[in-house]
Amino acid sequence: MIHLNVKFIHTIVNLHLRKLSMTNFILIFPLSIVVYPHEDLNLHIFEPKYKQLIKECFDQKKPFGLPVVINDKMNELGTLLEITEISKVYDNGEMDIKTKGKKVFRILEVINEIPEKLYSGAIVNYPQNYEHGKRLIMNKVIAAVKQLHKMLKVSKPLHKNEDELWSYDVAHSAGLTLEEEYELLTLMNELQRQEYLKRHLAKVIPVVAEMESLKEKIKLNGHFKNISGFKLS
Repeated sequence: MIHLNVKFIHTIVNLHLRKLSMTNFILIFPLSIVVYPHEDLNLHIFEPKYKQLIKECFDQKKPFGLPVVINDKMNELGTLLEITEISKVYDNGEMDIKTKGKKVFRILEVINEIPEKLYSGAIVNYPQNYEHGKRLIMNKVIAAVKQLHKMLKVSKPLHKNEDELWSYDVAHSAGLTLEEEYELLTLMNELQRQEYLKRHLAKVIPVVAEMESLKEKIKLNGHFKNISGFKLS
């Protein structure tokens, strides 16, 4: 009986250790934006709790998590950010910082109160993320993004050679809503992300084309029209 109890305890301990090895505690900075892995993000830090969080993370060389907030609700997924530079510190303690997205995390538990700290934290894990897609599909996505920008008369350079671009690199250039950007973040396979962007652009481009056509019709309203009459047989 004692032997069974010891074995049971060992099993529980091993399961607990295994769980801990798959999770991490991170400090969190919830914002209403989506940041993707490998993305550079500049932030102006002004709230006291986040000034404290950034200073601690920078001093201790540790990352922080940016969970995505949509409609005043913090979602379970976010991106781990590394502080690459504190560009400026103002007299009132506010800061301009540069960060880079590292990897996607999933929140398992929010720790709202941390002793002697103003900020919150979370226990998270890191879902496996497959970042290998198909170059042919990606080329079609890039072509569609360029077409969309041309139709909208938008100039937004993609900052990389086209053969180095993947879904995360063009997601913010594809005309996604915040909800759609978050939905893309939930996809843990590059091929799925490519297909998502391809379908989105195939849906959006005809709508934009129709809007452009409508704008031209509105501009012509009131002008003398040179239209051939319909010939009756």
